[in-house]
Amino acid sequence: MTDSMLEMRGITKRFPGVLANDNVDFDVRRGEVHTLLGENGAGKSTLMKILFGLYTADEGTITFEGAPLRVDSPAAAIEAGIGMIHQHFMLVPTFTVTENVALGLGTADMGQVRDHLTELAETYSLDVDPDALIWQLAVGERQRVEILKALYRDAQLLVLDEPTAVLTPQEVNDFFVTLRQIAQDGRGLIFISHKLHEVMALSDRITVLRDGKVSGSTTPAETSRQQLAQMMVGRPVKLAPDKPPVEVGDSRLELKDLSVMGDRDALAVDAVSLAVAAGEIVGVAGVSGNGQRELCEAVAGLRPVTEGSVRLDGQDTTGASPRRYREAGLAFVPEERMLHGAVGQFSVSENLMLLNHDSQEYSRWGFLKLPALRERAGRLVEHYDVKTPSIDTATSALSGGNIQKLIMARELSAEPAVLIAAQPTRGVDIGAAEYIHERLIAQREQGTAVLVVSEDLDEVLALADRVAVMFEGRIVAIIDREDCTVEDLGLLMAGAQP
Repeated sequence: MTDSMLEMRGITKRFPGVLANDNVDFDVRRGEVHTLLGENGAGKSTLMKILFGLYTADEGTITFEGAPLRVDSPAAAIEAGIGMIHQHFMLVPTFTVTENVALGLGTADMGQVRDHLTELAETYSLDVDPDALIWQLAVGERQRVEILKALYRDAQLLVLDEPTAVLTPQEVNDFFVTLRQIAQDGRGLIFISHKLHEVMALSDRITVLRDGKVSGSTTPAETSRQQLAQMMVGRPVKLAPDKPPVEVGDSRLELKDLSVMGDRDALAVDAVSLAVAAGEIVGVAGVSGNGQRELCEAVAGLRPVTEGSVRLDGQDTTGASPRRYREAGLAFVPEERMLHGAVGQFSVSENLMLLNHDSQEYSRWGFLKLPALRERAGRLVEHYDVKTPSIDTATSALSGGNIQKLIMARELSAEPAVLIAAQPTRGVDIGAAEYIHERLIAQREQGTAVLVVSEDLDEVLALADRVAVMFEGRIVAIIDREDCTVEDLGLLMAGAQP
């Protein structure tokens, strides 16, 4: 099927000081998966928000199913036959699957909803219990419910925004089978993802945005991951870092039978034992919510340890304050960069001094030596390639990638014995991710023990010397990188026994 169902022509959208979409052309044909690819800030989200009725374009036209499309709300877009599958599920945890699907349908007959839902689930192999409560479902099952919601409303065009972010590799494969079946039935799919191997595997066509403009359109048969990355960034990009061999030293981080409570008074980390040596990167893989965040916070002294011990560079730091962990040689790059990693209202210079403001080199009798601190900030900004108008710029004004570089600059300038990097490239551009990976490899070469926690398996496999897999708070396997396959890791992440 090749007849066009959606045509967006000359779409332009301006915000104060920003041209988010600049004369963008984009179309979707019936029966195809058309991927929209681009870095953060390239204009993908703005274009889709215009399509879904959240924004109004300043210029341009939209035609859907052969007629002009004018929508002023998501409800109007849904009524027109456009559905959106969000990265973060829009489901009520205490409702059943059927009740979630029926939401917004008015006085729907729940029996009829359940019967039609069961029929759709069988047609598209979306195995889910219609009577199950959402909170009882696994992540992959919740994803199926989101798709069933859209199909129940007979959406002809589905927009999928980073839909694989929380799925295991096996769940991704099953998910793609379903998406292809939906497309083969004559619907159109817009796929948004930053995972280039998934884009190549699923897409029929690919349109790349850069700086609000279309930088190119292609197909998987006519391109490669490397070429797509260059279209996104505008220069050649190294997708996998060079990782020269290094001599591994003694253990610098040792966890023994570590148990940690989560925010809901349930055990989040369950008797974890792990060692990371000097000159080694250990990657922690797992689906979000399996204890990775709590593990990092406990090792950084930000969350109490219930049982077990933490040793940093030979020192027992169990239960110590975050300051004591720092003094023992720990550096920590948290996953929530603006919540725990930097103060948005502070300037670049002020964020860079947070670890050093009380040292004799930069303060005396309680007064800061501002010239010395500013000189240091300028040196770090240049050395770590932080793009900022000046060191006095508010940190919140920087891009996500540059904020992450700033945090890395501050943490690594302390020459740590142990570095914990949680989701180090989440939400950053490919160019910034390339740079961050290089810095992590450089720390490994300098003898730092590096623990990288990431839900991106490509990142884990590119960086790690060994991979530890977490499931339901436990480390279920630790595997040498040479012995790792994506398939094996995916099974372990889903709870399979090693």
